[in-house]
Amino acid sequence: MTDRHDLTTTLPWMREGTALLLETADRVTDSDLRTLSLLPGWTRAHVIGHVARNAEALVRLATWARTGTPTPMYADREQRAAEIESSATLPPHVLREQLKSTAAALEDALSALDTTTWQAEVKSALGRAIPAAEIPWMRIREVWLHTVDLATGTTCADLPADLVDTLLDDVTGTLAVRPGCPAVRLAPTDRDATWQFGPTTGEAPTAVEAPAAELLAWITGRAVRADPVSLPPWL
Repeated sequence: MTDRHDLTTTLPWMREGTALLLETADRVTDSDLRTLSLLPGWTRAHVIGHVARNAEALVRLATWARTGTPTPMYADREQRAAEIESSATLPPHVLREQLKSTAAALEDALSALDTTTWQAEVKSALGRAIPAAEIPWMRIREVWLHTVDLATGTTCADLPADLVDTLLDDVTGTLAVRPGCPAVRLAPTDRDATWQFGPTTGEAPTAVEAPAAELLAWITGRAVRADPVSLPPWL
């Protein structure tokens, strides 16, 4: 599995995912921006607006790392939600431009970090202490998975295989500590590795088999399976 702090891998993944997202967003027509995405209750405009606001939030973390002055991603969940709703109502050309300009601003902010500031401690939106070197990974999750959410034909199967594996590692680690998470063993049919999460005592975990990309789509809430297992939200 790739180290999520390995900038030699994560920065190229971030840039590749950003390019794919921008290309995909440009293919969504103005009228289709107001139609539903793969995320319940969100239109495609919500998705694009969220990714733009996320770039701004990550710029704040990069600024925190560079200057040492705390600049949280968001004031609170209410602010984050309000910004997304407001962004979803923007004229299409404004929304598209913001998606591009905020991505460029994040690239500039990360480029300003050096060996020392990449290791500076900042905090995620949930208050978790992380090194700034985790910021590109946080952005990777946004740009790749939300490209899938735009529902234009890109699926988790289009993600690089190593990225799928690293996302499986990340998501299962998060689900493992979610209250009420059942015991599950993911057994990708196209991998030698398996992933297990949930209680380690009691009944044996439910084995779920499918290609790795399909399992990723399922555990991130982007696909429904017939398996009698109900997972808590990932994020």
